[in-house]
Amino acid sequence: MGQLDETRFDVAVRTGCPTCGAAALDIRSFLDRRLNLMLGEPNDEGRWVHDGEKFIDGTYRIACASCGHVVFADDACPRCHAPGGLARALGDASRLVVPRRCAACNETELLAVALAAATVRYSGGRAAAPKPLGEIGDSGYHIVAYACESCDAAVLAQSCPLCDAPGPLRQRP
Repeated sequence: MGQLDETRFDVAVRTGCPTCGAAALDIRSFLDRRLNLMLGEPNDEGRWVHDGEKFIDGTYRIACASCGHVVFADDACPRCHAPGGLARALGDASRLVVPRRCAACNETELLAVALAAATVRYSGGRAAAPKPLGEIGDSGYHIVAYACESCDAAVLAQSCPLCDAPGPLRQRP
């Protein structure tokens, strides 16, 4: 489980900002994103593939959209909880790089799953669609795994994909 469980998350966002009373909060989280790539380049913007539990699990900051008051913040890595890992997760580019071709069969199309830093506006019990804070190749956008659908070859990050801390990684919801 992440630094917030569903109960603690609900308490943090249900009443809005305790300082100014505004209902809208900006939530920052690392979210699962699926990408289709050809020759190592994205075919599209990708799509979010997280659920509510994973959204909460990746949350590292909740702040008022009006006055900026921080309701929740944690500097540990959202994935493995390594102390100070958030700075590396946000500041570093992905250590796992998707190749231009599958090493096993030379296929040019690969599928990748990433954890991408994103922001979400939450207000009145509803969350807007996430907005990525970067794209593949940028800091804060980390490839977790990639695979070839033609031959089923797959490569998975061996350390924490966000902060590079050694495994084992904790289970995700």
